[in-house]
Amino acid sequence: MDAEKTSSRKLDHIRICIDRDVEFSKSNGFERHELAHNALPEARLSDMDTSTEFLGKKFRLPFIIEAMTGGSPGTESINRNLAMAAEELGIGMGLGSQRAMLEDPELAYTYDVRDVAPGIFLLGNIGAVQLSMYSINEIRGLVRDIKADGIAVHLNAAQELSQPEGDRDWRGVLANIGKFCRKAGFPVVVKETGCGISGDVARKLEQAGASCIDIAGAGGTSWIMVESYRGSESAKAFLEWGIATAESLMQCRKAVDIPLIASGGIRTGLECAKALAMGASLAGFALPLLKPATESHQAVSRKLSGLAGELRKAMLLAGTGNIEELRKKGCKSTG
Repeated sequence: MDAEKTSSRKLDHIRICIDRDVEFSKSNGFERHELAHNALPEARLSDMDTSTEFLGKKFRLPFIIEAMTGGSPGTESINRNLAMAAEELGIGMGLGSQRAMLEDPELAYTYDVRDVAPGIFLLGNIGAVQLSMYSINEIRGLVRDIKADGIAVHLNAAQELSQPEGDRDWRGVLANIGKFCRKAGFPVVVKETGCGISGDVARKLEQAGASCIDIAGAGGTSWIMVESYRGSESAKAFLEWGIATAESLMQCRKAVDIPLIASGGIRTGLECAKALAMGASLAGFALPLLKPATESHQAVSRKLSGLAGELRKAMLLAGTGNIEELRKKGCKSTG
């Protein structure tokens, strides 16, 4: 696929995600899990400590802005607004796939955010299939050139199969991930893109050397639905395909000891609190931040601050004063 086609596809994705209904009909599953209420919390809301540490980096909030875009003229403003908000709030951020940057290095500026966010934990991004198409040094260069802290390797087989131009050959992906993890020299996060990760796959990724797994479960944005809006008739049979986020999180937490990022339809601070109590290190957000990111970094900050306020309320009502206490609290399954 050439750079022009990749760039055009990225703009299609942004337009569709902003203008159309792209979310699963089924839920993320967190409504089936509850934090126990503490009627005597004996604490002030302002004393709730939301700070945490992730892969050696300090976060003021247990949030990460999920990969969204880059690689098309105009997307740089979205990434820079997201990055400025991340810097302001002390959270992490992932960039969209840098495949376009490999195809056309002149597009590197669309991913360049370090000057406006010098302190954040920043992840580059590459598709798992591309690990067989480019050398390890070329992919390591993606991280170096944007001064990132590591890279996310994304798994998107369902989306690719829904694209007429998508990848059809997924042989050897696990072996390539393992080879890359051994030689990368920086954290490698392996992430899904909205269909979830099973416990069995998580175990294989941990054995391959992944530093962290981003489960990206079903219940939020359906990239199969996005592709259906681009005219893919074959996508329509698979619109609800995937493991619900809460279920994926439970499976992965039982299977591995490495950090987990919970993403996929998390829309409230309460759902974030549940995800942390169920074993996630961070909660990730994408679609709720996309439209604000087209406006200003202040709009992104306001949205994230609202989620943070809900998280603090959930922590107080659960009788937990910090993130570690919240993790120890756990969640009760209601069926």
